[in-house]
Amino acid sequence: MLGQRSEAAAAYDSFAPVYDQFNAQNDYEVWLGQVLLPELEKHGLLEAVDKAGEQRVLDIGCGTGRAFPPLAARGWHVDGCDISPRMLGMAAAKFPEMNADSFRVADVRELPSYDRGEPSVLGPFQLILALNDVVNYLTQDGDLERAFEGMKRNLAPQGLICFDANTLALFAGAWTAGGAGEISQRGGTWRGLTEQPEPGGQFAAALGGMGVETHIHCERHWPRERVEGALEAAGLRAIAVLGQQEDGRKIWLEESPDEMHCAKTIYVGGHGD
Repeated sequence: MLGQRSEAAAAYDSFAPVYDQFNAQNDYEVWLGQVLLPELEKHGLLEAVDKAGEQRVLDIGCGTGRAFPPLAARGWHVDGCDISPRMLGMAAAKFPEMNADSFRVADVRELPSYDRGEPSVLGPFQLILALNDVVNYLTQDGDLERAFEGMKRNLAPQGLICFDANTLALFAGAWTAGGAGEISQRGGTWRGLTEQPEPGGQFAAALGGMGVETHIHCERHWPRERVEGALEAAGLRAIAVLGQQEDGRKIWLEESPDEMHCAKTIYVGGHGD
């Protein structure tokens, strides 16, 4: 696990200086603010907040903090953690108004307990997010279970978790060698390295340009049954599983996720008891 942690942290430490530039087309106000949060409200998010009397969210894999503005604009107090110290440092610099304690370097498989000095069985967050490929960077058997166990420890009663998982269609399009796996934007180049996409398989791609050294990103495709099994093993349950479609900056969710038709699968989860 230490080797995996070092590889992921090194990749994003290298990516950090140009991360926002390379991903400028990803509009979190649209994706999170206008699509995901309204969907979560359908599954009781505001009920959880009202009962607790506060709005606290943990953004796992927060990167440079691109999810912070739409959350803060809607009254959420945000804590962020990331495996990359450099990415987290950039987030802290971008949002100096946030308390320094709100930023932690952490591996999603070894989440700390955010008990605020008041130990309890259930944690302080009404919402836990792990967006933009966080679970796909977990590549080994048992990784999902460890990650979900940490989320459960930090999830308030009636709280919700929300995360995305890349579909096989997305991996086939963006992570395979040649052709569709070659993406150039804003001076950067993303090059898929995987020869044959397989369900449940591992994928690699090289990212370079924009003044940063070329480095390798590794992800794993997680089929729905593996994700739901890991949630159950951790004492959580899938409340909703949705397919995400994208057309330019337009994003919408479908009731029936299709691995070969949708770009991502969106999971909404909660306590299993």
